[in-house]
Amino acid sequence: MTNQTQARTVIIGGGIMGCSLAYHLCKEGETDILLLEKGELTSGSTWHAAGQITHSVSHYALAKMAAYGTQLYPQLESETGHSCSWHGCGSLRLAYQNAEVDWLRYTASIGRGIGHDMEIIDPDRIHELHPFYNLDGVKTALHTPNDGHVDPAGVTFAMARGARMMGCTILRNRRVVGMKILKNGEFSIQTGEGEILAERIVNAAGTYARQIGAWVGLDLPIANLLHHYLVTEPVPEFANLESELPVVRDDQKVSGYIRMEQKSGLIGIYEKANATTVWDQGTPWESQNELFEPDLERIMPWLENAMERMPVFAKLGIRRVVHGAITHPPDGNMLLGPCKIPNYWLCCGSQVGIAWGPGAGKYLAQWMTYGAADIAMNSFDPMRFGARIDDTYRIEKAKEDYLLRHEIPFPNLDRPNCRPSHSRITPLYDVLKQQGAVYQDIGGWERPYWYATDNIPQQHIESFIRTHLHRVVEEEVKRLRTHAGIADLSAFSKLELSGKHANEFLNRISSNKIPVNQGSITLTYLIAKNGRIEGETTLVKLADQHYYLVYAAAREAYLFHWLCSQRRKDEEIVLTNVSNKFGVILLAGPAARRILSQCTDTRLDNTNFRWLSAKSIKISNVENIRAMRVTYTGELGWELHIPVDQMLNVYTTLMNTSLSQDIVHIGSASLNAMRMEKAYRSGHEITSEVTVAEADVMRFSRTEGFQGANFTIAEPVRWKLVYMKLEEPRNTKQIADPLGGETILYKNQPIGHISSGGYGYEVEQYLAFGYVRPEFAQPGTEFEVLVLNSSRKASVITYPQYDSSNLRPLSND
Repeated sequence: MTNQTQARTVIIGGGIMGCSLAYHLCKEGETDILLLEKGELTSGSTWHAAGQITHSVSHYALAKMAAYGTQLYPQLESETGHSCSWHGCGSLRLAYQNAEVDWLRYTASIGRGIGHDMEIIDPDRIHELHPFYNLDGVKTALHTPNDGHVDPAGVTFAMARGARMMGCTILRNRRVVGMKILKNGEFSIQTGEGEILAERIVNAAGTYARQIGAWVGLDLPIANLLHHYLVTEPVPEFANLESELPVVRDDQKVSGYIRMEQKSGLIGIYEKANATTVWDQGTPWESQNELFEPDLERIMPWLENAMERMPVFAKLGIRRVVHGAITHPPDGNMLLGPCKIPNYWLCCGSQVGIAWGPGAGKYLAQWMTYGAADIAMNSFDPMRFGARIDDTYRIEKAKEDYLLRHEIPFPNLDRPNCRPSHSRITPLYDVLKQQGAVYQDIGGWERPYWYATDNIPQQHIESFIRTHLHRVVEEEVKRLRTHAGIADLSAFSKLELSGKHANEFLNRISSNKIPVNQGSITLTYLIAKNGRIEGETTLVKLADQHYYLVYAAAREAYLFHWLCSQRRKDEEIVLTNVSNKFGVILLAGPAARRILSQCTDTRLDNTNFRWLSAKSIKISNVENIRAMRVTYTGELGWELHIPVDQMLNVYTTLMNTSLSQDIVHIGSASLNAMRMEKAYRSGHEITSEVTVAEADVMRFSRTEGFQGANFTIAEPVRWKLVYMKLEEPRNTKQIADPLGGETILYKNQPIGHISSGGYGYEVEQYLAFGYVRPEFAQPGTEFEVLVLNSSRKASVITYPQYDSSNLRPLSND
């Protein structure tokens, strides 16, 4: 088979990511696979990995991936006959600060529902499990007894052997030197031994991924960071141990991990300063099994801490230093999925390949085979980065990610590097900052999250518990509901769809009926052939066969290219991305009509400008403003889609009416609180892992006439979305709320997980959405939610908790 010249799927890269994908594609029945490796398998960055895997992950999708790895590795050797050297020693993640304790409790709240064996233990129990660790200052630890470590080369070779056993061909020492896209959409791959044709490509090339992507015009935002781990001389105290000590993850003192390596010690450090990249302009093709000279000075503060934490290491010499390159993306999440080039898939950008590789291969194989995975893959979407990507961005953001590797992953963690220099900003950026805006990154846009007032510091508040931000948001919501609020909502994706077959095209992919009359607005879901929801969009009919689509910023590129992929060869449609052409100002609240009426000659009453309709209006001297009578607030209001260079003019006009003095500036935190009281779903509920029926949005769907209809409206059997209220905690100074991913329990048994939530200021209760087994979705069902690992009573409700009759948006005042 060394002269094979074609395959349905060609995977480039023979490290853990590529071999895992080959193995799992074969498991799904896809056997016409050719894997190409320029050297020996694992010869890139896989071979020098420390090989650890832990359940201690505060990200639902990653937690599922990690769980799968700990299941696969122990049984892989018996399946394939190749040694993996699984060490199921467990691990401990230590906490010194209260915020670290909260993080561990949050992690446990997620893990319970996935089936992770986790326990938060006190210092006495930590000492029992690891008597050699200095626990001064340690408050607690998360004990995950089913964690472990493996031989990185061993598991990679085992999956490669498993793939071969199922029919995959693997060619070593077969370097790819170029690639072309043929007129029929297939790929011509040039190697030193000749051409290979492929229907689809997977770039799993690790540190070479950028170079290989560049052959077909991709600019992948990843960089290579240098990471040290060190192996000590044999530790006398380890000589007679009957069992292996658990791995210790000490994020504060060591900024890394400490474990046994046979009878020696192993110390891995992710230094918190001076992160160092390598091969910024491309990895040398001749590189193989390459390590770099140690830079102990760079890691010395944390190495000294490691010796202080493990006194039995202090007098020992260092036997070996591994200083190798690992890829990092801007936000820490892998690049898994399709890209803008049809049939070109990415499986790269992994900073923790041994831990995440098995799950990455499994779920990406599902996506490639069935059109969707069993978990939401949105956070791994290779097209999720809406910022301006250049060398500065990809390198500096990768360094930032490296430095955050052992920091507390707070909810909405701020990652400030290259912002706003590489962000998409509107002309209102500086004006709103002067008003107190605290910005967050949304799909590459700068969007106000909340506004600092009354001498509150204008900086991010990062915590797992309620802070004074709770009252700030309450004031924003109250003032909008009693008068009016204004917001910059430009961080939306905005597309135009036109052409001879626009109606036919939309009817085929949309769950809801498409708008019939010019100016009508419909909320609809975009449905794949398998019945899964690809996206949610507000659909506006601008003219005959001409539509405007508005959806979440983070899905901009993905859905644009998905829509393109759905066009049939004989369909005449034109898709245009106008996201940067229009800015969006929201004006909402009971005074919104009176304020806007002072700025435009357009009649705004219900007769002339009904709810869920759009008109082109003029404000001041700005024409062609797309005014849409729809808001996320549950109040009377308009979204004004404005030519972006005229935003400041329109904003100034709106803020200078006789009623403008009491307008409140609002951020997305307030919008989230208001949407929860109105029971509006968000992107956390609407993902490609669910159907219309499972997401409980049948009111926005027909029962037939669109692709995947039978699948998407079928009675749920896996799970169903519920809207719920949580009982407020009593007699406690610190209140925590669900953040997403937490376990839902019924009689102490997991039945589902939280998808998102927010505090309802009208009902003075926390509200949430969650997916549960269908038998528990009945109104009134009571269960419990784990919040920071403590139970909190909840019950299913069916109607919005604010203005359930929807009278306020329809107001004619």
